[in-house]
Amino acid sequence: MISFIIRRIFYGLLVLWGVITLVFFIFNILPGDPARMMLGQRADQEAIDEINHELGLDKSLLYQYALYINDLLPLSIHHADPHSAIYFSTNKYKGIEAFDIGEYSLSLKMPYLRKSYQSKKEVAEILNESLPETAILALASIFISTIIGVLMGIVAAFKKDSWLDKILLFVATLGMALPSFFVGVLFAWLFGFVLADFTGLPMSGSLYEVDDLGKGEYIQWKNLLLPAVTLGIRPLAVVLQLSRNAFLEVLSMDYMRTARAKGLQFRVSVMKHALKNALNPVITAVSGMFASLMAGAVFVEIIFSWKGIGWEIVNALEKYDLPIVMGAVLVIALIFVFINILVDILYGIIDPRVSLK
Repeated sequence: MISFIIRRIFYGLLVLWGVITLVFFIFNILPGDPARMMLGQRADQEAIDEINHELGLDKSLLYQYALYINDLLPLSIHHADPHSAIYFSTNKYKGIEAFDIGEYSLSLKMPYLRKSYQSKKEVAEILNESLPETAILALASIFISTIIGVLMGIVAAFKKDSWLDKILLFVATLGMALPSFFVGVLFAWLFGFVLADFTGLPMSGSLYEVDDLGKGEYIQWKNLLLPAVTLGIRPLAVVLQLSRNAFLEVLSMDYMRTARAKGLQFRVSVMKHALKNALNPVITAVSGMFASLMAGAVFVEIIFSWKGIGWEIVNALEKYDLPIVMGAVLVIALIFVFINILVDILYGIIDPRVSLK
């Protein structure tokens, strides 16, 4: 178990390094002047040169890449010269200088995702504000799609080849075919505008709203329903098909026939034996979909004005605010790696036939 986890973490770190490298070079070869974006178009050349030196933009691309990796690493190298691009500034880094090696030092710190070109806020702070909203949206959509999808899959399996089974399979096919941005626009118009008097749902809105009476922010849970259902349409279709096929396979197994032959109640045999074994592929798919929903919520968040990480990415791309885009992609990749490791461990615990070696 321990060796398996260590190996998976090592592979995960390799994936993160590949993502960081790819994203860095893609965005840094694009045209643009970060210094002018930070200082404005009327900034003098001296101020621009100072910003370029501070960010290492006056160096080669490979040197800039090394600086970025150094900012991200928890154990990083720094120079004693305050004018150096790798000087340990307490305004930038949260940590301590652990070891001195001549003019250089090794520091233990939190990964530094740099600052937004536009707002001057730290990227980590921006993501801390937006990531929970995307996580809540993804969790809500996964919960809705899993519960409803499994129930529909069980019904479809027990009513195999009936008209109800065909209707449910058609729903699954439709859910896979419809793009989320189309469903989002349709749901916002239908339930948030046409039927708003009956549903009481808004066309758009984030998790937090500002009280008109000046009492500050409060949570508005009804704003979550439409984007969560929209984002959960495709996962629901996948869960429905997986659970139906898994139940059909499990119900045909010898041990299920033996259980029924021994007089075990059908409901008990299904809940005690069939459900647990049939849920293995569903759990694997759902856990993988959670990470993809975190990354794929961009269109849904834009349509419903849900201020999550997708909203921040789109706004940052419009303003060429690269630190936010790069930081957000890195965080999403980290979530992918973490969830994949967790799924592998969880799958081995649920199914003893899977060896964690």
